[in-house]
Amino acid sequence: MNKIGIYYAYWTHEWAADFHPFIDKVAKLGFDVLEVHAGTIAEMSSAERQNLKAHAEDKGLELSYCMGLTQDYDIAAANKQIRQAGIAYLQKIAKALGEMGGGNLGGIIYGSWPATMPKDTTDKRPFVERSILSMQEAVKVAEDQAVIFNMEVVNRFEQFMLNTCAEALDYVAAVDSPNAKIMLDTFHLNIEEDFIAEAIVRAGKNLGHFHIGENNRMPPGYGHLPWTEIGRALRHIDYQGFVVMEPFLMPGGQVGSDIKVFRDLSKGLDLDEEARKALLFTRGLLK
Repeated sequence: MNKIGIYYAYWTHEWAADFHPFIDKVAKLGFDVLEVHAGTIAEMSSAERQNLKAHAEDKGLELSYCMGLTQDYDIAAANKQIRQAGIAYLQKIAKALGEMGGGNLGGIIYGSWPATMPKDTTDKRPFVERSILSMQEAVKVAEDQAVIFNMEVVNRFEQFMLNTCAEALDYVAAVDSPNAKIMLDTFHLNIEEDFIAEAIVRAGKNLGHFHIGENNRMPPGYGHLPWTEIGRALRHIDYQGFVVMEPFLMPGGQVGSDIKVFRDLSKGLDLDEEARKALLFTRGLLK
C-alpha cells in the first residue's frame, strides 16, 4: 500500500512556516507523510533539521519535499551566473535533505516557477538543453545524499518546459541519472494530457513521486477526475512511492497569489475534516 501524504501549505497563506505543528496535525489525522517546502529546510541549521526529523519520526511520519525555483536560481536561464547560482542552490538543498536522511524532492526544479516563454520566442529547446546540462551537475550531489530529484510536469500556464509526461521522460533520459525521475500531478495531467491513465502508465518505473488533487484544486473527491482509472494505472505500473495530496482552497497571502486562488473554496468547510475525508477516499482508491 502506498504511503499517503499532504502538503503543509493546504493550511497556510505563506510558504514560510513552522512545520512542527503540521507534523502533529497530519499524524493525528492519520496520514503517513507530510510534505514541506525544501527551501525552508535548506535554510535551517543542522540542529533545526535534526529536531524536525526527530519530531516526524516520533509521530511515525515520513517527510517529502517540494518547491519551485525562483528566477534567481533558474537553471535553464540564458545567463550563466544565474544557472550557476541555481546549480549551487539545488546542491545545497540536496545536502540539507541528506541530513534529513535523503528522500524525494519534487517540483519545478528544472527552471523557474512561475515562468512563461519570453516574448517572440517559440523554440523552448535551448531552455531545455541548458537545464539538462545544469541538472547533470546538480544531481551528482543528490546521488551522494540519497535524494531523488523529481521533475514535476506542470500545465502551460505555470511553466513552459515540461508540460507532458513524454517531455519529462525525454528530459530525465538525457540527464541520465538514477536519481533523476519524474513527478506527475493529477491537476496538471487533467489540463495537458489526452488520457491521464495512459500518461501514468507511460511514466512507469520513472515515476518517482505522485501528487493528487482535483481539477479545481479541491481535495480528491470534489471534482471530475477519473480516480478509478488513476488508481488502476498506479497499480498497473506497481508504483510504490508516496501519493501526496496538494489541495489549495484559500485565497490570500503568497500561497494564494502564486497558486491563483481567487475565490474562497474553503468557505463553510472544516479543513482538517476535509483532509481526513480525502485520506479515506485515497486509501480506498489505492487498494
